[in-house]
Amino acid sequence: MKYNLFIIILVLLAFGCKENNSNKEELKAKTIDTVFDEYYKFKDRINPIEATKGGNYEYNDYIANYISDEYQKDLKEQYTYFLNVLNDINQAKLSEADLLSMKVMKWDCEVKLEGLNNDIVTMASPIYNLPSFELMPLIQIQSLHLYVAQLAAGASVQPFKTAEDYDNWLKRVDDYLDFLDTCIVKMKEGMSKDIVLPKVLTKKMIPQLDEFISNSVNEHLFYKPILAMSNDISEEERKRISTDYGEMITNKLKPKYTELKEFLVNEYLPVCRETSGIGALPNGRETYNYLIKLHTTTNMTADEIHELGKSEVARILVEMEDVKNTIGFEGDLKAFFDFIRNSPEQMPFKDPQQVINNFNSIKERINKNLNQVFDLKPKADFVVRRTEAFREASASAEYVPGTKDASRAGTFYVPIPDVEKYNKFSAEALFLHEAIPGHHYQLSLQQENIALPEFLHPESMGVFVEGWALYAESLGKELGIYEDPIQYFGMLSMEMHRAIRLVVDTGMHSKSWTREQAIQYSLDNEAESEESVIAEIERYMATPGQALSYKIGQLKIRELRTKAENKLGDKFRLPEFHNQVLNSGSLPLVLLEEKIDNWILVQQE
Repeated sequence: MKYNLFIIILVLLAFGCKENNSNKEELKAKTIDTVFDEYYKFKDRINPIEATKGGNYEYNDYIANYISDEYQKDLKEQYTYFLNVLNDINQAKLSEADLLSMKVMKWDCEVKLEGLNNDIVTMASPIYNLPSFELMPLIQIQSLHLYVAQLAAGASVQPFKTAEDYDNWLKRVDDYLDFLDTCIVKMKEGMSKDIVLPKVLTKKMIPQLDEFISNSVNEHLFYKPILAMSNDISEEERKRISTDYGEMITNKLKPKYTELKEFLVNEYLPVCRETSGIGALPNGRETYNYLIKLHTTTNMTADEIHELGKSEVARILVEMEDVKNTIGFEGDLKAFFDFIRNSPEQMPFKDPQQVINNFNSIKERINKNLNQVFDLKPKADFVVRRTEAFREASASAEYVPGTKDASRAGTFYVPIPDVEKYNKFSAEALFLHEAIPGHHYQLSLQQENIALPEFLHPESMGVFVEGWALYAESLGKELGIYEDPIQYFGMLSMEMHRAIRLVVDTGMHSKSWTREQAIQYSLDNEAESEESVIAEIERYMATPGQALSYKIGQLKIRELRTKAENKLGDKFRLPEFHNQVLNSGSLPLVLLEEKIDNWILVQQE
């Protein structure tokens, strides 16, 4: 018996060694293209909404329950696996472009794995590539319950053309309802650990649920695709699908939203915290330091960013003063802010379509001068659309990319909660940021670039994406706009807005600032309305660190442009510099700097 057992153990050990060696050989046999393809498929699998957004419809019937324990375990295993694979790649045999892409992939794996080992953060929220909080999974902005409603309306990235499309969405809704069940479980766990949202954010979230509870089936947002169903679908299928959607809303969706609201009102809200920043939570300061690294791709400290923000605020105030004097306004800058906020000339619109038309006219003017600043141009077009009513009150302007084959255009969403109070003083800068040459331009070029591995086609690095968009705002004069000094002041105001973010985000999350302190600092230094400022400050409360990415990224791109201009002199061509920034996808700032430095050396030869 003992002899037989000994034989069995030897056989098992031999088999294990053979399997181990086989795994190692398999890892070494992988080419970098194979690894990139595998990573792309992994990213689509873990984030199926992003897959749909990018035009991969394989997962159109699935929403990941990204706060579940099983999901987190899968992520840890997969990121560890990919890091092991990359360590076995012979970098000496890679092209310069592949090596750069590999470095991006490695950075992504390492930073996500670090986040997965944090007590508060989970790393795969399908909302704008933001991290989520495992025990605080629902917030009043940029949250899955809002994003799903946006998809459900039928005018976003979820397709509603065929009967299969409609059935896929019903399956996604089932997954979403499972997610909401998990949310309640996780939020109860958070309550037991004192990891809860600020009370003011929960109060903003609760009314968002009312529309999904009270509206009748025919008026329900989730029923809108039925009202727009194609005649290409047979009459029999149309009747079935309509019935299925009505039953889904009545028997599943409304009861679940009612349950969620009752939980938030009766159990969660009473124990929510009065503090504003994540630093007040257990392990909060360490988590914020991690979020700074994630969102800025730097090792800057909260104190360094806070001081940088204050210095940028001071610099921009001087430029604002110059513009105010050029306009001939008598009074101090605060009085000028009030003038801009309340000027009837800057609020001329009576109908939301007039706001949309104004943005389309900016597009026409910019197109006349685009060739002087850019060589690369995307194939995809975009549309300007009003933000949906259910999320308009808390939303900022945003851009949602189209598909990589350009079959679905990108969308520039503009919130217009009260058209007669819509102030246009920063419209040109906003267009540059969200559309051309900002998000639409950069993200379309990125996903249309067939030379890039597919995992680099989605939005990815926020510091690059948002940094580029803020840098794009500064190109207005080179693109033939900002002729009106009020619009140039609008650009300065938007840059100021991002500089203020460095101060208030670090203030609330690392220096115990209150919500009210942050609001007042903003009102003292920018021309935004109080209502807008409050919405922004509450956004930073909900998404710590994300707001830092804009200014940190912009300053690095501007720094690299200045370096190239100084070192290349007459050899410097602005379109070629922009090509170098845009033709490798979204890069961590350290890799962008490395790339531009190498390009400068080549140009100097």
